[in-house]
Amino acid sequence: MDDRAQSIIDAKAKVLKALGHPTRLFIVEELARGERCVCELVKLVGADFSTVSKHLTLLKNAGVVQDDKRGQMVYYTLKVPCILRFMDCIEAVIVSGSCK
Repeated sequence: MDDRAQSIIDAKAKVLKALGHPTRLFIVEELARGERCVCELVKLVGADFSTVSKHLTLLKNAGVVQDDKRGQMVYYTLKVPCILRFMDCIEAVIVSGSCK
């Protein structure tokens, strides 16, 4: 495998790793409904601000979400909404009974 191919594989693994936690998956699904401020996500997740911020930072570093700072508030959106098609595919695997 050449360096470029390895780099692409590594980047894909980084995205999958970022999505590989139940809380982060929940956050992504909530952001699919629209923009959310950190304070909203803290309430929805039921974790402290620091924990939610760490999850968001990991998602942001993987390129899954983006933030928009407005004064003291930080709002998050999905950077590439097509990630939801991947989620639909995962659900299809689950429904088909292939995931046990």
